Amino acid sequence: MTSTQDSEIAISKQWWILFAVSLVTFVFSLDVHIVNLALPTLVEDLHSDFATVEWVPLSYSLVLAILVLCVARLGDMWSKKSLYLIGLTAFTTSSLVCGIATTIYLLIAARIFQGLGAVLIAVLAPAIVTEVFPDAKRGLALGIITSTGWAGVSLGPTVGGVLLEHLGWRSVFLVNVPICLISIVLVILTLPRGSNSTDQKYFDFGGALLLGITLTCFLLGITRIQEENLGGNLTLLLLAIAMMACVSFLFSQKQSTQPLLNLSLFRSLELSFSLMLSSIGYILNSCVIFLLPFFLELVKHYSEQQVGLLIAVLPILGICVGPVAGSLADRFGERSISTIGLVLLFISCLTISTFSEELTVKGYLLRIIPFGIGIGLFQPPNQSVIMGSVPPQYLSVASGLWFFSRALGQVMGITLIGILFSRLSASQLPVDTPFSVTTAPVEALVFGEQVSFRIVSAILVIAVVISGFLWQRQNQRLRINGT
Repeated sequence: MTSTQDSEIAISKQWWILFAVSLVTFVFSLDVHIVNLALPTLVEDLHSDFATVEWVPLSYSLVLAILVLCVARLGDMWSKKSLYLIGLTAFTTSSLVCGIATTIYLLIAARIFQGLGAVLIAVLAPAIVTEVFPDAKRGLALGIITSTGWAGVSLGPTVGGVLLEHLGWRSVFLVNVPICLISIVLVILTLPRGSNSTDQKYFDFGGALLLGITLTCFLLGITRIQEENLGGNLTLLLLAIAMMACVSFLFSQKQSTQPLLNLSLFRSLELSFSLMLSSIGYILNSCVIFLLPFFLELVKHYSEQQVGLLIAVLPILGICVGPVAGSLADRFGERSISTIGLVLLFISCLTISTFSEELTVKGYLLRIIPFGIGIGLFQPPNQSVIMGSVPPQYLSVASGLWFFSRALGQVMGITLIGILFSRLSASQLPVDTPFSVTTAPVEALVFGEQVSFRIVSAILVIAVVISGFLWQRQNQRLRINGT
């Protein structure tokens, strides 16, 4: 679709398209946080264990990480309307299956397909709006999509808590269905098909397959550590396959004329380290979002609605602080503000490691508020550095890399905190006693939470050092440019 064609789309249709895409973006963002609240309930209702329930959010995030680079490429080759409808249909159907699932394994399988739909929705939404709206309205339209996404993130814990307490865990998934059905009808009726790209039709299926094998085997391998030692045969086999697939993927990308991942971009230390810091930030965020519901429900015995309200503090703070962080970054430099954010995250992580059975709501807020502020100060300036570290022709690639670092960080965070929490909590049980998160003594759960976050704090020390190094480089460049 050309710019001329875009401008000829009726104004009413433009806003109906934006309404449909915004609805889906809201549901997708809502779903990211709403499901985590249901995890403690799923352990009991579906007669599962902590390690298996981990895969409810993990399988979803894994699909996002594997496919984000592929979808970005396919969106330039095929009709965005067709791909978006495929994603929307997959997300809607799988949400229904999740809501009626009778076993944990059916739920995980449905979450895989839900992740497939989610990645198509998330990656293609900005591209669709960019095509449909003329230049004069494009910024407003993209801003509305971003705002609805943040609204979903902030309302997720609260809405999830209400649904869980009054309608049960199945409602967390079923709530997506009617909203998505409305959006499907609107997209079919209003969104033009558009035109396919006439050049660069090649898609690197081999690279996509190798990337999928790498991430899947790596994550399966490290999650197996919860059930067997690192030296277990299956664990070692999976990690070895992941390593070989990773080497093969990097080699294939270097040789390909149209790779999924342009490795030459990583010659920039700013880009490479900023992507690493982005992943670390989302690792930490996932650790907190994943584990807090278990602690607040099983140790503090709060209701689902209370847990939702307490967790909602984090995204709300992030939304409020984010714009301020952007303004401060413009004035004082991105790296200085993002480094301050990381320091706040480190301090908050240490205080979260002091959670105990005697924790009060006031004590919780005093420990968690610096975390929300830290995330808000760190992520927007760091993302700005990522986008500014590549030539203009690679902006879409940089956006895809940022989304990939986010998805990978979420996967790694869930996996890391799952291993630490289950292993450390189990270490407080009598020998040969199997660990069950719903029946373990409160003292064991508290010990697991405290030591887990002390270890995670050590990872943040590395992040602060890297960010400080980049801050120093930024200051040196400014001094050189100023002389």
